[in-house]
Amino acid sequence: MAEDIVKSLGFLCLGSRFRRIGERLQADTQQIMVEFGVSLQSAQYPFLAAIDRAGPMTIGELAQAVGITQPGATRTISQLLELGYVDMQASAEDQRRRLVSLTPKGRELVDYSKRSVWPRIEQAVTELCGDLSGPILQQLAAIEDGLAEAPLARRGVDKEQKS
Repeated sequence: MAEDIVKSLGFLCLGSRFRRIGERLQADTQQIMVEFGVSLQSAQYPFLAAIDRAGPMTIGELAQAVGITQPGATRTISQLLELGYVDMQASAEDQRRRLVSLTPKGRELVDYSKRSVWPRIEQAVTELCGDLSGPILQQLAAIEDGLAEAPLARRGVDKEQKS
């Protein structure tokens, strides 16, 4: 087996390592979402969660809340608009501000996700990271090794459900 160069270079490749872990977590999250019948992209969920928590927001506010660029937020909101999960209307107080809000379809998805999907994902990630302690590079190695051993989709389910 080839040496894992990203892992062996430690702090030099920390960004690459975070990206690799993030991509793996999102892919595993996507698999869990598919199991629950959710056809959304995992990266779109934080936008729905932000609107659910804060109420209607501008695209700029959403970008800030999710921690991405405004063009990235605009693309995601356009996709969610097309899917019918969000709506965008001018603010009653200031017609120049356009606010993004959940549609009834979006509200239904968020409510379903809060009851079923999100707890399952959170339980799987908690199981993955539950025994972590110590320096960050060792923790990252433990997360990567844990994901290689069992992806999120195989974690966070009761022992009886696994068989």
